[in-house]
Amino acid sequence: MHKPNITMACVVHCNGKFLFVEEIEYGKRTLNQPAGHLEKEETLLQGASRELYEETGIQAEMQSLLKIYQWHAPRSQTDYLRFVFVVELNECVPITPHDSDITRGLWLTLAEFHDYIQQEGQCERNPLVIQALQDYLAGKRYPLSVLTVFE
Repeated sequence: MHKPNITMACVVHCNGKFLFVEEIEYGKRTLNQPAGHLEKEETLLQGASRELYEETGIQAEMQSLLKIYQWHAPRSQTDYLRFVFVVELNECVPITPHDSDITRGLWLTLAEFHDYIQQEGQCERNPLVIQALQDYLAGKRYPLSVLTVFE
């Protein structure tokens, strides 16, 4: 039986800017949404909130489900199911990562994000990062009620 990795990510938006975390991946500075793996005995919403806090220091509730993506990472030959949630903030708060893999957090416009990933030695973590931004800007949203936890 095949079991893909389950990850959660957060598209955090504030006053025309998006929150990204920077980390070093394969020798490049990469941008990603705050994201990570689902842990044992954790719901998707709990995991998304935990990852957001660990990677940025922000404590916030997920407001909607953006989309669910299935992706095969060619470099690692790993399959992922990525649940992406939306968080809208009224203020672009300072970023204080608690995860040592995160070098810094950045509030960037879409144009600034594109400028960043065009620089030599810099890129987006994977194609799902830009796809989630495009889906967010297209107005895609689903209520959190589409997720049900059975205990």
